This record gives sequence, C-alpha cells and structure tokens, in this order.
Amino acid sequence: MRIALAGAGAFGEKHLDGLKNIDGVEITSIISRRAEQAAEVAAKYGAGHSGTELSEALERDDVDAVILCTPTQMHAEQAIQCMEAGKHVQVEIPLSDSWADAEAVAAKQKETGLVCMVGHTRRFNPSHQFVKNRIDAGEFNIQAMDVETFFFRRKNMNAKGQPRSWTDHLLWHHSAHTIDIFQYMTGSKVITANAIQGPRHPDLGIAMDMSIQLKTEAGQILTLALSFNNDGPLGTFFRYIGDTATYIARYDDLVTGKEEPIDLSGVAVSNNGIELQDREFVAAIREGREPNSSVASVLDCYRVIGELAASLEAQDGWS
Repeated sequence: MRIALAGAGAFGEKHLDGLKNIDGVEITSIISRRAEQAAEVAAKYGAGHSGTELSEALERDDVDAVILCTPTQMHAEQAIQCMEAGKHVQVEIPLSDSWADAEAVAAKQKETGLVCMVGHTRRFNPSHQFVKNRIDAGEFNIQAMDVETFFFRRKNMNAKGQPRSWTDHLLWHHSAHTIDIFQYMTGSKVITANAIQGPRHPDLGIAMDMSIQLKTEAGQILTLALSFNNDGPLGTFFRYIGDTATYIARYDDLVTGKEEPIDLSGVAVSNNGIELQDREFVAAIREGREPNSSVASVLDCYRVIGELAASLEAQDGWS
C-alpha cells in the first residue's frame, strides 16, 4: 500500500508515526505548503518524493491512496480531487465546512466506488471502543452524554505551538468529533439540535465559546461545551451516562464515573487511536469494503452541523 500524505504539520506526523507500524505500507510522497517542510518530513519518514502541490502526488504511479491533513477549507475539494484521480482517500476531520460540500464528497465516492474515509478518531480510540463493545453486547445503553471540548487558543497556533496558516473552528471541526460519536454510539438519528455561541475573537474572527444540545429519536441527549478560552486541562472529555454504568473517556484512557481506571489492554492491537484509524483505512482498501467512518457513515453528522450553523447565523448574523 503506497500512501501520499498532504499536510505535513503536527497532525500529519501523527499519521506518519501510525503508518510506520502497519505492515506493507510505504510512504511514497509528502506534500506540504512549504517545500522545505515537505522535504524534511519526507526524509524523516523515507518518502521518495516531496512537493507543494497535491496534483504532484496524484499524478504519480506509486501512490495508491492519500491522507489529507490540510486546512479544513480545502478538505472537500481535495477529497474529490483525489477520487477523480483514482486514488483512495482519507480526509482528516472535518470532512468539510458546509453541508453542500459534504454531500458533494459523498456523491463523488458513490460515483467512483473508491474508499473515502473521514478521520473521526473517536470511533477508533480504545476508550470509546470499550464502551461501544458493551453497547453491542447489550450490557450498556446510553441515556445521556456530557462532553467538554476545551483548548487555550487565543492565538492561531497548532498542536506543536507553531503558527497556523488557517483558522480552526469549534463548530465545523471540534463538535464533529462529538456529534458523530453520539450518533454512532446511540445508533439513533439526531432530531433536535440547538446551539448558542459567544462573541467573535477580534483577530481570529471565530466564536471562542459555544454550547450545543442534541436529542436523538430514541430520546438520548447530548450536552456539549466547547471553548478556546480554557486555561486549564486541554482536550475533550466524554462522560457516558448509561443504565448500568457511567464512563469517562479521555482520548485513549477510560475510567468509571468514580474515576476508577479501566484496563483497555486487548481492546485493540494498538492503544493509539490514530494508528487504529489508519489501520482501518488500509484494511478497507485491501479488502474492498466500506471502512468504519466512511463518508457515507459520518455524513449525517454534517447534516446536523449544517443545521446548527444556519441556526447560529440566524441568531447572530454570522456563522
């Protein structure tokens, strides 16, 4: 499996580190906005080609699939570009920053039949897999989820603390993780969605604080708080409140509602959610099947986000 990676920033390297552990995978091309960065990362991970344009990788015969870790605003267009070139594609979350663009990517996947997967990592983290396994076994049913997504990002920096060339978004990016996992875990469609947001940052131009409420057809509710203003523990913390237990998931760790650690060894072949996500991408291509977190399976998440975006625009005159 010969893979090109576009977007060699902080998250791109997380994918490259995961791909190193998958048998039969070769990184053949690295694409980045800056030629120097692309060449440096290519040398580090043994890729024979580097460049600054995605089209360079798509024209190559030694590229079977592409992983996109590029700015959000480019995701939908580039995913379609990859499939039009006959390449399988995994696009990092979010799939798009509009409902229409999400639908366009799904339509292109259906037309080509290629694997198009979206990086909804929470489906792959062992902590969340443990909860899903209990649900599938009939041992646990979600009644409510309380989730906090907290960062301290008053300047436009990436996960390495380096200047970012694009602006992140609480709604289209960070809420997508939670809205998707809520529907995935409950197995039920969201029928009610509400959101409010705080004022825009004067320089970044985005809301720095947001609150979202969802309800499924089956009656489960989600309460999601998001902030770029939190000067404290960073990340997303999921509280699953169910009929037989309460679980708190923090990335690849899981505890009970009483903070008792849960042993996740044996849940998956790795404890790294990004690596497990990439393993699924490679396996789906090799086996000719639809992957978990395929564009089709995550599409309804973007319907909900699109409805929330329209609601926020109506409330405040902007989204």
